[in-house]
Parts: sequence; C-alpha cells; structure tokens
Amino acid sequence: MNTKTGLVLEGGGMRGTFTAGALDYFMDNNISFPYTIGVSAGACNGVSYSARQRGRARACNIDLYDKYKYISVKNLILKQNLIDYKLLFNDFPEKIIPLDYEAFFSNKNRTIFVASNCETGEAEYLEEHENPQRLNKIVQASSSLPCVADITELDGKPMLDGGICDAIPVEKALSDGYEKLVIILTRNKNYRKSNKEMWFPSFFYKKYPKIQKRLKNKNFDYNKVLDFIDEQEKKGQFLVIRPIEKIKVSRLEKDIEKLEELYQQGYECARMIVEAHPDFFPKQE
Repeated sequence: MNTKTGLVLEGGGMRGTFTAGALDYFMDNNISFPYTIGVSAGACNGVSYSARQRGRARACNIDLYDKYKYISVKNLILKQNLIDYKLLFNDFPEKIIPLDYEAFFSNKNRTIFVASNCETGEAEYLEEHENPQRLNKIVQASSSLPCVADITELDGKPMLDGGICDAIPVEKALSDGYEKLVIILTRNKNYRKSNKEMWFPSFFYKKYPKIQKRLKNKNFDYNKVLDFIDEQEKKGQFLVIRPIEKIKVSRLEKDIEKLEELYQQGYECARMIVEAHPDFFPKQE
C-alpha cells in the first residue's frame, strides 16, 4: 500500500455522475485514500465519499434529480437561478438525504474542497472539521457555476466554482506531499477545450476583474493541466480513471437514462483500473 497516494476529483456538472460510480466501487471494495481533493461536482461527490455514504452521490444525481428537477427553467423564473442551490446544499444534506456529518468529521483522512475567490482571482483550498453549515457552504461555493449560479459568500469572501481557478488540482496535491495520484476525470482521453479565450457576457462580474481574467483564460489553464496529467500518467506517477465510451452527458444533463449509463460506466472503469493496478490503491484498515 502506498500511503502517499492522493485522490483528485474533477468537476463537470452532471458528468460527475461518472465519478459517483467510481467512488461507489471504491467504497464497495474498502478503498480509502489519506487525501482527497475535489472541485465543483467533484466536491459534491467527495463529501459523500469521505462520509462513507455509498450510493448517496448517485441518489443526488439521478434518483432525486428525477424527483425534484433541481435544474429547470422554472427555477430560473421563480428563484433567479437555473439550479436550485438551496435544495442541493441545504435541504438535501440536512433533511432529504442527510449527510453523515459525524462520519465525515471523524474520518482521519484529509478532504479538501476548491473554490475560486472572485476578489483575488485565485483558488482557495478549504477544509472543515466540525461545523456542518460551513461544510455545506464550502461545497456550495466550490459548485457555484459561473454565469449560472449566484456568487456564494463564504467567510466574508465572494466565491465561485473552483473549476475557474484550479479545475484539476494536481499541483496542490503534489505540493501537499502526495507523490502518486489517482485522478478521476469526467471527459474522454485526448479531450481538450477550444484553444481560445472563453467568452461570457462582459457585464458578468464587472466588480471582479481578476475573476473575469481567470474565466477568459480558463480553457488555456485547463488544457495545460491535462497535458501535465498525460505526461505524469506516462511516467507512472498518475493513474487516471476516465470515461472510455464517448461522453453523451452534458454539464446540465436531465436525461435519467443517460445519467444511469454514465454512473455504471464510472463503476466499471474504476473496477478495471483497480484490478489492473492494485498496488496503487490503499485499502481501508
């Protein structure tokens, strides 16, 4: 067992259902990491994984979406948000599908969530060890999609989705001392974003020019980190679990059948990678 292996969870909106499947395979096989860092949908999946709640992330992404339709034009009209963030980050963890806070806080493994600070234009790496409400707010901040969600106020700071400033936080994991990384991506091999500035309406975030700049450069930053991951994967330092079949699920996907297929693909891809590289995966004692 390599105790210096960390786990990195990419976001991707509803494509994170792939990650939910992979993490459920890990839990079914008592695979636990001393260090987990998640971004956006990866943060949502990571909090359930660190609480050891097998099936919770799947239920949030598939079963409860089918019931509550938390992504809808109706939400946009009634709540000025396409996504019902109050439902996802208050009602879900507190009432509807309770997060096991006791299990999360008693987990000796480290869990980090990434959000983007609008004022500084830098990633913030956030942890919480005792306050359930702050934990929920951190995961919300990490998942506050630009141009879709409101800015989330956290600790007096304006925060947006962690994917703006650090979409796949491998450098953070390395700097924290984790020499080998298992990375769960939500795009196919060789995927790259368009090699040009990201467009968004100029009136968005006018108060925060640094986050505007990071948004414009987001595609370049994302492609650069993927190039680095490919290099390290070839060297055997990184092990990547990613979809094999062509991704059919969009960031705001509503098709339950497609989501279920993606979940199953995540589970199977994790199984294949673990069976091929057993020494990479620490077992829970």
